[in-house]
Amino acid sequence: MLFLGDVTTAAYAKTAFGLRDWAGDKCIGEFALPGATVTAGLPAMTPADALKAGAKSLVIGIANEGGKIPPSWIPALVEAIETGLDIVSGMHVRLASVPAVREAAQRCGRALIDVRTPPPGIQIGSGRKRSGKRLLTVGTDCALGKKYTALAIARALQDRGVPADFRATGQTGIMIAGSGMPMDAVVSDFLSGAAEMISPAAPADHWDIIEGQGSLYHPGFAGVSLGLLHGSQPDVFIVCHDPTRTEIVGLPGLPLPTLEELIELTLTLGYRVNPAIRCGGISLNTSALTEAEAADAIAETSAAIGLPAADPLRGGPEFDRLVYSCLA
Repeated sequence: MLFLGDVTTAAYAKTAFGLRDWAGDKCIGEFALPGATVTAGLPAMTPADALKAGAKSLVIGIANEGGKIPPSWIPALVEAIETGLDIVSGMHVRLASVPAVREAAQRCGRALIDVRTPPPGIQIGSGRKRSGKRLLTVGTDCALGKKYTALAIARALQDRGVPADFRATGQTGIMIAGSGMPMDAVVSDFLSGAAEMISPAAPADHWDIIEGQGSLYHPGFAGVSLGLLHGSQPDVFIVCHDPTRTEIVGLPGLPLPTLEELIELTLTLGYRVNPAIRCGGISLNTSALTEAEAADAIAETSAAIGLPAADPLRGGPEFDRLVYSCLA
C-alpha cells in the first residue's frame, strides 16, 4: 500500500507515482491523511483493508525536501504496523529513529526497511575509464522525469536486443529495480566512487542506463548531480525537462536554466572524465499538455536544439529517433 501522507504538491509524491507506473502489479491501494490533495489513482484503503487485500507493507510514497517524517504521519505509520504491515521508507530520516514507530515495530514484530542506506566499502572516485557504454539522464530541475526516461530507454534498448541495465540512484528507482545506490545519502567525498560502483566495467556492447539525480543548476542538489556525472562517465546524456515549468520546484523566483545552458555545462563538466561525452537528445515531460500541445512542444524543441526530442511515455517515432540517437 502506498502512503501519501498529507502531501499537496504532486512533485513530492514521485515515489508513489513511480511505483504505480513501473511496479503497478505490486501496488494494491493508497492511504492518505486528511488534507492530502494528491492521489496516485489507486483505491483508497485503510491499513486493515490493504492487509485483507494481500498487502505486506506500507511504502512511504513521498520524497519531500530533506527526506523528513513529519509528526502528522506518525499515528498512521503506527496504525499500519499494529495492523500487521511492515514499513518501507526512502526518507533520509531512519524509521527506527522515530520512537513511536520503533516501539510499535518491536512490539508487533514488524520490519522497518530504510531504502536510502548506502552499502559499505564505497571508495573515492578514480576517474579511470571503464569498458562498456553508459547513458546518464540529467535535468533542468528535480522530479521531472529522469527516472522515467532512464527506465524507458533501458526497456527500449532491451526490446531491440541491446544488452542494457537500468541503474537506480534514488529511493524510488531502487524500490522498482530491487537494487541501486541512494546517491543523495552518500557522503560527498564518495559520490563519484559510488557512481563508479554501480556502473562497473562491462562488455563493450553493454549499456548501463543511469538514473540522474537533482540538477546541476539546483543550489541545494547540484553536488549530487556533479558527483553522479563524474562517476558515471557517460558516453551519452539525455536532458530531461518539463516545458510547463519556469522556476525550480520549491524555490520560487529561481528560474530554470535553458536547455542550451544545461547541455553546455554538462559537456564542460563531463569532458573531464570522458572527452567523448555527447548529448543524445531531449526528454520532455508533457504530462500536463494535451496530445496536440505535446506534439508541438516536441517538434519545437527538436528544431530549436537540433537533436531528437520525445516524451518517452508517449512513445512514437519521436522516441524511436531519440533511442537511435543514443546508439549512434
